[in-house]
Amino acid sequence: MTARRATPIELAEWLDTPPGQYVRAWEQRQVDAMVGNAFGYHAIQIGLPHWDLLQANRMPHKVWAHSPDAPYGTRAGRLICEPEQLPFDAQSVDLLVMPHTLEWCQDPHQVLREVERVLVPEGRVVLTGFNPCSLWGVRESLPGLALQLPIPVPLQVSLRRLKDWFKLLSFEVDRGRFGCYVPLCTTQAWLQRWHFLEHAGDRWWPAAGAVYAVAAVKRVAAMHLVGPVWRQSSRRKARRATVAPVTHQTNRKADV
Repeated sequence: MTARRATPIELAEWLDTPPGQYVRAWEQRQVDAMVGNAFGYHAIQIGLPHWDLLQANRMPHKVWAHSPDAPYGTRAGRLICEPEQLPFDAQSVDLLVMPHTLEWCQDPHQVLREVERVLVPEGRVVLTGFNPCSLWGVRESLPGLALQLPIPVPLQVSLRRLKDWFKLLSFEVDRGRFGCYVPLCTTQAWLQRWHFLEHAGDRWWPAAGAVYAVAAVKRVAAMHLVGPVWRQSSRRKARRATVAPVTHQTNRKADV
């Protein structure tokens, strides 16, 4: 039986728990590094608007978009919409940040199609998500463990699948990283005791991190204007054709 998708409220509440704060701190550092050098005019965060993942970016216009049932405080620049139907013009957004957005939306691939539509050429999208191929992901297949250590997502969007979707939509992965190698503990004390696994996991089993952060760039094939070049080459050929070849005549002796 397929696990139900989480609601934005459930995900936001879990991110306030000790393991959620641990994930949130790691993702904040990664996203800050990925958006710090992104330039343009319009930056949009889709989902979890109470969590500012655009703070390290310097674009002048920022918007925090979220669904109607998402928790939001009193932050300015909020916009209520569904990620499957973004209310932005085509090629009008320079940066999109999506924290765990694909894990609670109804159609993740449609969301990425909308991302491709609204991003300008060379625009950037940054996503975070849970890694199903990790210690935290294994809990879904162990009887009883999912109830004792609940994560409000079904863990279905792997980084490998995400890269395949990017390739279909002409995105190029710019950078990505796994993190959070500590076992899924419910208290801050136990998270601190297992903290030594952060460096060990990053070195010895990097693809087994509990979460990932990935940045991709929208690529557009360059246009080659061949028309004027073709006409110019035709004129050159015609000019060469009108020039008569130079012949050398030999002197002949007069008949006697």
